[in-house]
Amino acid sequence: MADTSVLRTVLGDYPHTAPLKRGELTSPAVRLEFHEVSPVHKAFAPMVRQEAYDLSELAIVTCLQAIAYGRPVVLLPAVVASRFQRKCLLATASRAVPAPEELAGKRVGVRAFTQTTGFWIRAHLAEDYGLRLGRVRWITRDGAHVEQFEDPPFVEHGLGDDSLSGLLRTGGIDAAIFGNDLPGGDEFVPVIPDADERDREWARRHGFVPINHMVVAGMTACRRDPAAVREAYTLLKRADETVVRTGDAPRPTLFGFDRLRHPVEMIIDTCFEQGLLPRKLTLDEVFGPAQDVLGA
Repeated sequence: MADTSVLRTVLGDYPHTAPLKRGELTSPAVRLEFHEVSPVHKAFAPMVRQEAYDLSELAIVTCLQAIAYGRPVVLLPAVVASRFQRKCLLATASRAVPAPEELAGKRVGVRAFTQTTGFWIRAHLAEDYGLRLGRVRWITRDGAHVEQFEDPPFVEHGLGDDSLSGLLRTGGIDAAIFGNDLPGGDEFVPVIPDADERDREWARRHGFVPINHMVVAGMTACRRDPAAVREAYTLLKRADETVVRTGDAPRPTLFGFDRLRHPVEMIIDTCFEQGLLPRKLTLDEVFGPAQDVLGA
C-alpha cells in the first residue's frame, strides 16, 4: 500500500474546518498536518513568499496579487471565510461621526492597504457614495503580504505602534477599518448607516457575500502530488457539508469554478480599479492551474 501523502496545512477555526482539525473527517489518501497560526493572516506572507505550507487559507486580494506577481501558489475554488463588511468602518461615538461622503480629506486607518476588509469598504464607499479612492487619506502600518507590490502614492504609512482603537480615541485618525479585531461595545459606531441592511441588499443584488479568504495550494505540492491536493479539496467540501446552517445568516463558504466565476471576475475588476493589481487578470490565469490539478 502506498504511503499516505502529508500536506502541511493552515486553516482558521470555523465550523466548516472543525471536522478536519478534530480528525473526525479523514482520508486514507492524504493527511492534513495542521500548523496553528493565530491570527491566521500571519501565515499569508510566508505562504506567498516562501511557499511555507502545502495548503493554506489566504485573503482573496493576496491570492490575486500572488498570481499577478508569479508567486508559487494555485488558487483553489474554495471560499472559507466571507462576511458583510460595512459595519467594519468605525468612528468614535463621543465625537461627531463623519458621514461616509464626508470622508474626503479625512484620515482613515487600516492595518494594510491590501487588507481585504479595507478593499471591500473602499468598494462600498465608491458604489454607495461615489467616494473616489484617492480623496481619502489612507493611513496604514503594514505592507503587502506579496512583497513585490508597492502601495499607491496616496497611501500613508503612519499608524506607528498605537492601535487603531487608541488612535480613534485620541483623534489621531477620523475613522478606522477593523477586521477580525472588530471591537464590541458602544464606544465605536459604524460610519455607514444601516450597514446590515445595505449589506444584505448588496448580497441579494450580486448573488454572493463579500469574500474574505480562499484556499491555495503550493505549486510544489501540486506538481509533486496533484492527487493529494484533489483529495484535500474534496475533504474541504465534505467538511463544509457537515455544517447545519439555519435562518438567513450569510453563508461564509462557496465552492466550485462555476459558482465563483462571477464573484472573482468582479473582485479582479475592483482590485484593478483600486491599484491593487499591476494589470487585469483573466479567469484562466486565476483558475487555470487549479483546473489542471482538480479537473474542470
